[in-house]
Amino acid sequence: MKLSVSSNSPSFFVRTLPFILFFLSSFTLHTLVEPSAISGSRPSVDSVVTIRLGFVGDLMCHQPLYESARVKADSFDFEPMFSFIKEYLSKPDLMIGNLETVCAGKEKTYSGYPRFNTPDGYIPALKNASFDFLVTSNNHSMDRGEYGVLRTLEKIRANGLSSTGTFSDQRDRDSIRFEETKGIKTAILNYTYGTNGIALPKGKGYLVNLIDTILIAKDIDSALAAQPDLLIVMYHFGSEYKREPDSFQKRIVDFTIRSGADIIIGSHPHVIQRMERYVTNNGRTDTGFVAYSLGNFLSNQRWRYSDAGVIINLTVEKNNNSGGIRITEIDPVPTWVYSGNYDGKRQYYILPATDMPDTLGYPFLSGKEVEEIRQAYQDTREILFSQGKK
Repeated sequence: MKLSVSSNSPSFFVRTLPFILFFLSSFTLHTLVEPSAISGSRPSVDSVVTIRLGFVGDLMCHQPLYESARVKADSFDFEPMFSFIKEYLSKPDLMIGNLETVCAGKEKTYSGYPRFNTPDGYIPALKNASFDFLVTSNNHSMDRGEYGVLRTLEKIRANGLSSTGTFSDQRDRDSIRFEETKGIKTAILNYTYGTNGIALPKGKGYLVNLIDTILIAKDIDSALAAQPDLLIVMYHFGSEYKREPDSFQKRIVDFTIRSGADIIIGSHPHVIQRMERYVTNNGRTDTGFVAYSLGNFLSNQRWRYSDAGVIINLTVEKNNNSGGIRITEIDPVPTWVYSGNYDGKRQYYILPATDMPDTLGYPFLSGKEVEEIRQAYQDTREILFSQGKK
C-alpha cells in the first residue's frame, strides 16, 4: 500500500495505524512514498540500489543463560540459542543489535543481573548468528568498570564485528562509525541515559556515550559533514517494563528528528514499544522511522511482554541518479524466547513468534508455550502499531 506524507503535517509523527496489513507468520507494513516525491519521475531499474537493515533489542546474558551454554568448566556454546532465528538474522545486509552486557573475562567472575559479566563465547555466537554491528552504550556498560569496557571492545573487534557507543580513547569516541553497503553509506550513533550510578573515571568520559543533547548535536553535525546516505541514532532510554514511551523518550526523539536523523531505534524498557513514521527535518529520507523500544531479543525475563522481542527490517532504496533515499518497506518479525528442559539439559532458543507456531519444527514446545508464542505475536502486533495515549 502507498502512504503519501505531507511536509505540512501539523505533527512530526505520522501515525500509521489505519494503513496496516498483517500477514500470517510475519506481518509487514508497506509504507511507500511515491517516487515523484523525491526524484520527480520513476527511476530506471539499473539506477536503484536496495539494501535491507535489521535491528534487534536487548542481547542480555543472565546467569541461567550462560550456565545453560556451559560445555565444561570454562567452555561455553551460545550458538544453539540462535539456531532457530538465524535464517531471519541472515536476511538483512546490515544486522545491528544492542549488546547489554560486558565480557571482562573469568578473572572478574562471570555474573548476571545486577552487574553482568558474560563469557567470551557470547561474542562469536553473535557473529555466527549473522550480526554485523553492535551498539554497546547502555546502563550495564560499566558493570566491570573501565577494564570491562576495553576488554569487551577487544573481543568485539577480534571477532570481526563493528561497534559504537563505548570507546577506548577520545580519538576513538570522536570517530563516527560509518557502514557502507552496496554503495549506501550509513552513519550510526549510540547513547545511553546512564550507567546505573557507576561513575565514569575522571577524565575518561569518552568510555561511554551518555545522552547529552550538546554532544549528540555535535556528533550529528560531524556525521552529516561526511555526507552519509542515512543517519541512524540508537538510544538506550525509557522506563523499564512500560509499553508506552515516556516523556523523556519523546523529548529526545523530537530533538533527534529536528537534528536531522533518518532512523531512530530505542532499547532499555525490556518490552516492545510502538514504532512510527515521521517527516524528517533536512534528513536524507523524506519520511523517517522511529521504534521506541525493541524489547528483549535474548534474556531470562520470563514474564509476558518481557519474553518477547522483534526484528525490525527496513528496506532502503537509493536512486543513484538523484541521490534520493526512501524507506520503502518496514517488516517486523516478532520473536519469543523459549526456556525449558530439552534433550537432557536446560535450553534457551529464540523463536519467531507467529499466530500458528510450528509445533512440528519445535518438538520441545508444550501446549502452554504454544499459547505463549501466540500471545507474544498478538501483543507485538498491537503494541508496534498502536497510536499511543492521547
